[in-house]
Amino acid sequence: MKFATIARFSIRRPLLAAAMALGFLAHGSGGAQAVEIQYWQYVFDTRVQAMTELIKQFEAENPGITVKQVTFPYADYQTRIIAAKAAGRSPEVMQLFYGWLDTFIAGKLLQPLSKTAFKDEDIEKNFFAIVSAMKRDGQYYGLPTAVRSMALFYNKDMFQKAGLDPEKPPQTLNELVTAAKALAKRDSAGNFQQVGMALDIARQDHNWVREILLRQYGGESYSADGSKVAYNTEAGAKALEFYTSLQKVHRVGQEGFMDEGQAAFRAGLAGMVVDGTFRIASYKTIPSFKWGVAELPSNDGKRANFGSYFANGIGAAATGEKLAAAEKFLAFITSEKAMNVWLEKVGELPARRAVALTEANVKDPIYGPFIRGLEYAATPPMVDESAQRQVSIDMINSVLLKDTPIKDALSAAAVREQVILDKFKAK
Repeated sequence: MKFATIARFSIRRPLLAAAMALGFLAHGSGGAQAVEIQYWQYVFDTRVQAMTELIKQFEAENPGITVKQVTFPYADYQTRIIAAKAAGRSPEVMQLFYGWLDTFIAGKLLQPLSKTAFKDEDIEKNFFAIVSAMKRDGQYYGLPTAVRSMALFYNKDMFQKAGLDPEKPPQTLNELVTAAKALAKRDSAGNFQQVGMALDIARQDHNWVREILLRQYGGESYSADGSKVAYNTEAGAKALEFYTSLQKVHRVGQEGFMDEGQAAFRAGLAGMVVDGTFRIASYKTIPSFKWGVAELPSNDGKRANFGSYFANGIGAAATGEKLAAAEKFLAFITSEKAMNVWLEKVGELPARRAVALTEANVKDPIYGPFIRGLEYAATPPMVDESAQRQVSIDMINSVLLKDTPIKDALSAAAVREQVILDKFKAK
């Protein structure tokens, strides 16, 4: 016993000193097992602020893990992710738009989520159905903290001045046209002084046409597996015709009026605009008029919506203790606690049904229409979101600017987009 005690004492001090030295070198005054991971997202002020708060909470609950947030401008974000992969410096956790998933998988930027840490049955029970857009070949590659849907923002003061009931926004597409006509004003030369409907295809209107109006007229944008274009149909023609008629026939708006639809609405020069939940925080700062939110007008009772989101995934290179830390962090930022912070700070809807579908949220005059819209929202598969978006923009512009016949514009877009899908599949 005496010898054992002496031996224990003789090795304790050098081991302790070594451990302290290693701990100091690894993480200052932290423990030897401390690990640092990086979280990357694009620059959007409220998102960055919300994540900063969540990181503080996470680190307080997990003292052995440090999370460094790294941000880049949206236009540079994907390029930076790819460059980091090539340089062997990929982040452990990254943000990505759901429509980038196939590109990120093909580029070996992501790894599938562990089915032990993130069980399929839990995901599909607790999250809105649109989370399935992050699943490929039976594997989830990411989870969202928040989700988006679309709704109609309208200027209540302008409604009242036009003789419209500010508490009764349009419920159908026909009512939308009628209201927009009452709201639009032109000068003696025919130039818009204010538009009844802000038209902005580069922002959200291409989604309104392709993902919402199309379904309201009975169509689908793509085949179930996303491999085939499906909108070159009578339903597609009706959707494109309705949207372009707002400018060409009913003359209630003008693409490019005040450059952006949201700018026209903020300035009090647009009676209505279709936009997403991400615009709420900005519109809440409007001091000059009262505004409201309504579910998107239906087509003879047929409702549709477009659900989208930025998900969080784990970098393909994360292994060992960094992978374990990344899984803990991903679980935290997609928890109910994190989603409540995100709703308060960013204004985007919680991705978990239990957090979003509280009685208070569903009845909320601002969040409620968006949340109700999630129940009938669709999230189509995308292989190259930016290229596919541009096809839709060009299609609409060809009708508005070149007077291309509706069916010709639709057919040309379908051919172009099918090439994009086929090229990706060939890779």
